[in-house]
Parts: sequence; C-alpha cells; structure tokens
Amino acid sequence: MKMERLSQDKIRIFLTFDDLTERGIHKDDMWREIPKVHELFSEMMDQAYTELGFDATGPLAVEVLAMPAQGMMVIVTRGRMNFSQGDGTLEDEMEEVYELEVTMDETDEIIYAFHDFEDLLRLAKVINPLLLDGGTLYSYKNKWVLLLDAVEMEEKRLQSVVAVLSEFGEATSVTQAVLEEYGKVVIESDAVKVLCSKF
Repeated sequence: MKMERLSQDKIRIFLTFDDLTERGIHKDDMWREIPKVHELFSEMMDQAYTELGFDATGPLAVEVLAMPAQGMMVIVTRGRMNFSQGDGTLEDEMEEVYELEVTMDETDEIIYAFHDFEDLLRLAKVINPLLLDGGTLYSYKNKWVLLLDAVEMEEKRLQSVVAVLSEFGEATSVTQAVLEEYGKVVIESDAVKVLCSKF
C-alpha cells in the first residue's frame, strides 16, 4: 500500500491486488459494503494519519478507481467540518463516524513505469507480438512511463502482458491525465512497435 498527499485535504492511496488478496478481499468486494472493506478503509486512514498526518475526521469523499493490471487507486478528500456553537459540544461532533460519499469507477488503462531505458526496450521486444496497439510512451519524473489500453485485449492476453510488464517495470498510480499535464509525450502512438523498429 503506497500513499501520497495531493493537497492539504486530499490523499491518494494505491492498493495492489496483492494488498487486497492478503486481506481476503477480491477486486469486486470493493464495490460492496462488507466488514473486510471497512477494516481496510480504517487501516488506510490509520496509515494515512501515521505517514502523512492526514486526519480523516468529518465528511470524506472517496473515489475508487479500479485499474486492470495495477490494482486500485483510492482518492480521499476531506470536507470541511462546521462546528456549530449550539447544544452539541466539540467532542460530540468529533465522535461521529466517517461520513462517506463513495464513487467507484474502472479504467482500461495499464500504466507501468521504467527507471531504465534498456528495461523498456527489452520489454518492448517481448510484448510486441502480444499487442495490437503499442500504446503511448511518456517521460515523467525521470522515468519512462508506458500507457497501454486494455479495451481490445482478451483476458488471457491481458494477463500475459501484465506478467511481462511486472517483470521489467513497476505498476504506477499515475493517471493519463497527470501524464498529459505534467509529463512529456515521447512516442504518441504505437510506442512498443516504434521502439522495436528504431532500436
């Protein structure tokens, strides 16, 4: 489980499928209200407080984004608390359980980062035969980031591609929107095939 602070009131948590499996949670369980998911959320909020100093009291908006290869990205935004000077004391308001507004979404993007260009080239040679479209290559925070679209891929091929990606690179929680805003496009389309033909 990796987490980062996006702003004073917003954090992003990245859960791999291994994180979920260790806790006996299947990907589809994230959409259901079951005790294991509540325990996971409490654990995430405790860790966010310990690591980032993120206090999860009050209303929270939670966005859960399922990614086919990487796992789950959870974005937690803290709302402002309105402490009234009425009958209730500050302690009464603080004891309220998380007030959650949860939104769920899925993406077909597969995004992997590579520290070394040689690893990226070796990966390209291995997965080239498995891909119809070679995706987009970005440069972002001193890494090479490959974005592939899993929409057209059948499940067996997707599993093979993810296995090879995991061997050469690392799953990343960065989104396409962030890459387009802050990264630099190196190869706009069919990146894997371009890498194979040029190098």
